[in-house]
Amino acid sequence: MLMVGLTGGIGAGKSTVTAVLEDEGAVIVDADLIAREVVEPGTPGLAMLVAEFGDDIVGSDGALNRAELAARAFSDPDRTAALNAITHPLIGERTSELFASAPKDAIVVHDMPLLVEGGMTPGYHLVIVVDTPAEIRLERLVEQRGMPEDDARARMSRQATDEARRAVADVLVDNSGPRDLVRGVVHDLVAQRLRPFEHNLRTGTPVVGDRSVVPHRPEWAAEAERACARLRHVLGDTVSRIDHVGPTAVPGLDAPDIVDLQVTVQDSDAVDRAVRVLTAAGYVRDRSSERPVLHWCDPARPLEVTIRGEEDPEQEFALLMAEVIGADPVARAEYSEILGRADREATREWERTRCARARR
Repeated sequence: MLMVGLTGGIGAGKSTVTAVLEDEGAVIVDADLIAREVVEPGTPGLAMLVAEFGDDIVGSDGALNRAELAARAFSDPDRTAALNAITHPLIGERTSELFASAPKDAIVVHDMPLLVEGGMTPGYHLVIVVDTPAEIRLERLVEQRGMPEDDARARMSRQATDEARRAVADVLVDNSGPRDLVRGVVHDLVAQRLRPFEHNLRTGTPVVGDRSVVPHRPEWAAEAERACARLRHVLGDTVSRIDHVGPTAVPGLDAPDIVDLQVTVQDSDAVDRAVRVLTAAGYVRDRSSERPVLHWCDPARPLEVTIRGEEDPEQEFALLMAEVIGADPVARAEYSEILGRADREATREWERTRCARARR
């Protein structure tokens, strides 16, 4: 299944996006809904909250009085920690249940307001951020939800900044315009990216990418950073480092639209372990290469992931290449010409020669 994280600032209009995704057949896991569900009347969660914070947090109707709970739970950090110790495990358990119950071919969308604040974005195959300017969000909160302006501003200030959300977004959905326009964008997203991505993951179909040279894209650096974060999440402490290498790592260089990443591990045994872990996570081994190279399954972001040991001379060479070409205008021109020929062997030989000179 394809795991998608969806987030956006309060008032951004995530519900408009999730409604379209649900119409398209996606399974929506709503974090806010789960947070309410686990403390409904009669649940162990509510009973634990009463034991910790007192009977007064329950209203005459037997439901949780959230304002009273907030007054007690957010009075100091220790009380907040006590609240989180009760609710977070319950929310996590219920969320895992819903993920596990989804069909194997599902597109699962986790609607999570605090996705960025919780540092959870690398755990998803794709992150969608509903992006709406702060002034529009404030207007919606005040005029449509009837929230006092001071309260709305305070809530917005406690969330991640727009810049922080944009930095982790694989897909940025502008929800500042008409709803019909946003709906059209999301329908296209499902057809052109989400469904193909899910199919590729389920069937082990890699996205190899086109070797044709395209104009430099400033987005390559951020795309590589997000891809590196996902690799770190999957591989954990077994890696020494993960780097953006290859032509797209050279600022300003026209290159094939394929982001090259290098995973460095301790030795050859660690290389084999890393390959096994990544293939289990959906990365696909390139059987045509003698090197341990894997590809990803996202149709909009071709990746080439090479795993090398610390003692492999090619590991140092890959790191040095971008630095050498980036610092030498003559080398950049020569390299650009070589890339334009789409001759991989000629490119590799040129890279080796240049970097060998730089070592001297």
